[in-house]
Amino acid sequence: MKKPLSLILPLLLLLLPLCAPPALGEGEADYSIEEIVEYEDLDAAASGDTAWTFPVPLEDMNPEYIRLANKHYLLSESYVPEDLTKVPSKPASGGISWAVQPKGGQQLREACAQALCEMNAAIREVAEENGYKALYLKSAYRSYRTQKTMYNNRLKKNKGRDDGWVSKPGASDHQTGLGCDVVPRSWRDKAMNDKMMREPECQWMAEHCHEFGFVIRYPEDKQEITEINTEPWHLRYVGLSVAAYMKENNLCLEEFTWELQAAIEDFLSRGGDPALVQPFIQTPTDENFIVP
Repeated sequence: MKKPLSLILPLLLLLLPLCAPPALGEGEADYSIEEIVEYEDLDAAASGDTAWTFPVPLEDMNPEYIRLANKHYLLSESYVPEDLTKVPSKPASGGISWAVQPKGGQQLREACAQALCEMNAAIREVAEENGYKALYLKSAYRSYRTQKTMYNNRLKKNKGRDDGWVSKPGASDHQTGLGCDVVPRSWRDKAMNDKMMREPECQWMAEHCHEFGFVIRYPEDKQEITEINTEPWHLRYVGLSVAAYMKENNLCLEEFTWELQAAIEDFLSRGGDPALVQPFIQTPTDENFIVP
C-alpha cells in the first residue's frame, strides 16, 4: 500500500540539507578550477615578481662594499666611509702589526678591519709549519686630500708623468676604506713593486684572501683593465659571496662591476622593481668612458 504524499514530502525536506554541497564561506566565490588557475597567474603577473638571475643574490651583496673607485668612476672629494675604525695592532690579541703609524692610526671600515684581522690570525696559525713571515698593514684608509698630495708628489718626482703607481685623487681604492696594503715583514720598510709576488706570504694571500671576503685588487693579468700596475699587496674587501664569485671566475673589480650592471639592466628590462637594484647602480663619472 502506497504511503500518502503528505508523509513523504516532510521526510525529503529533512534529508535535503544532508545531500547538498557545503555552503561557501563569507566572501568566497564559486569558481571553476580553470578560473582559479587563471586568476592565480594574473595575481603573479600583477605582483611584478621578476627573477634576479645574476649568480650572486642581491641579499648577499652590500652596495658599499662593491663600490668601484678608479679614474673612470671617481669618488667625490667629500666621500668618507661612515664606519671607519682603528685596526687593532697587536697580533697576539687578534690584530695585525702596522708598518707605519699614520696620524689617527690605521683605519678601515669595520667589516674590512675585522676580516683582515681574521685573515692574519689564519696565516699565523700555519706560519711556523710553512715558514711564513709576519704580515704588516702598511696603508689603509686614505682621504681624498691625502691622495691628492701623494699624487702630486709622484708627478713631481716623475717630471709630470703618471707612471701608474699612485692613483689620482678620487680614483684611489684606499678612499673607500676597504682597500689595504698588506706586506710581509721583510717589505715593511721597502718600496713596493711587483717582485713582492714571489713572496710566499703574498702567494698565500692570493690563494686564500677570498675566504675572508677579500680579492687582490690589481692582479697581474688584469693590468689592461684596471690600468694600474700589478700590486700583490693590495687587498680589497668586497664581502664573502662576491669574493668567492670573483675568485671562481677570475674577475677584477671592474669586470665584476660591468657584469653586475648588465644584470641590473636585464632585470629592469624584464619589469624588475627598480627599488631593489637602485643602491647597486654605478655609472662612470667619465662621460667619455665606454664600458667594454
